[in-house]
Amino acid sequence: MNTIEKTDKYIMKSYGRLPLALKSADGVHAVSENGKEYIDFGAGIGTNSLGYCDNDWVEAVCKQAQALQHNSNYYYNKPGADFAEKLCAVTGYTNMFFGNSGAEANECAIKTARKYSFDKYGKEKKRYNIITLKGSFHGRTLATLSATGQEEFHNYFFPFLEGFIHAEPNNIANLKEKLNDSVCAVMLEYIQGEGGINPLEQEYVDELYKLCAAKDVLVIADEVQTGAGRTGKFLCGEHYGKRADIITLAKGIGGGLPLGVCLANQKCANVLTAGTHGSTYGGNPVALAGALAVLEKISKPDFLAEVVKKGEYIREKLSEFNEVVKIDGKGLMLGITLKTKTAKDVMLAALNKGLLTLTAKEKLRFLPPLNISYDSIDKGLDILKGIL
Repeated sequence: MNTIEKTDKYIMKSYGRLPLALKSADGVHAVSENGKEYIDFGAGIGTNSLGYCDNDWVEAVCKQAQALQHNSNYYYNKPGADFAEKLCAVTGYTNMFFGNSGAEANECAIKTARKYSFDKYGKEKKRYNIITLKGSFHGRTLATLSATGQEEFHNYFFPFLEGFIHAEPNNIANLKEKLNDSVCAVMLEYIQGEGGINPLEQEYVDELYKLCAAKDVLVIADEVQTGAGRTGKFLCGEHYGKRADIITLAKGIGGGLPLGVCLANQKCANVLTAGTHGSTYGGNPVALAGALAVLEKISKPDFLAEVVKKGEYIREKLSEFNEVVKIDGKGLMLGITLKTKTAKDVMLAALNKGLLTLTAKEKLRFLPPLNISYDSIDKGLDILKGIL
């Protein structure tokens, strides 16, 4: 049996996989087991932020793997301390919790928000509801699925968890209606990723923060997909001039190894105390050594400025395609609305031609490595142009 046959036989079919088995990769180029080369505009769904096998990342990971691959969180390790210090300096947050995924980071954010209200207002107030936005996606655990504001995900796994209220994005009247005394936090994505690359309006975000501040309701920003330089700022909230009480990062922050981070401001920094939360592999030294190598590169202003320029370059090129109706997103997080073709059909056609892309609802989605070259952009867009 080949890789695809073995996978289909022995691994649960919880993914709608495409007929491609990758063998090796370098930079923006991936190679299949049959030797075909692909330009990757998806980067492991925005996870390989420096592309495949970045030299500095590989060196950091290999060096750490030879020294200490794991220790329990009863003990300390240097990669965790060094990464946390650097990430706090870059983001301005006070401290953080390490998990292994965006869902884990969001679970931590949910627990932190609820405990903040429990500690301050008491159990009898029942101040535990969290407002999330329709179209949002926050993960696949039972809690984060319950938080996700898309009905298609609310099936099979009943009963879903109570404590989540879904509001209409960019609708302040609807938010005001639902922002009652039972709410401890509002959780948002500045640009909804899996929901279709849908940005929130500045006016809406401004009013949301104002309303939450007046009621001591925390703001949680899920930056799992938008963070770590993806939009041309280290945090997407910078585009809006906002700093949430709690933010979550994952995907690109690890550069290809599992890492989720929940960051808290001073207000929430001491909410989680010993024994209130944990993760066996959270803070794994190998993952964090690689993440530090990623952070050193992607946090530099010149690097982020290039992400903006490359995003604008792709937009400019795409605007010349008659089939392209609209381009949403920021930096190198782009959602493309097509005139007559379906995004899925285009994604499959691109796969056959040697270009890896993604979809988000009805849109074609690009999340290429942040350090993709202009030459690779041109080659990928030439393939797409031939299809469109």
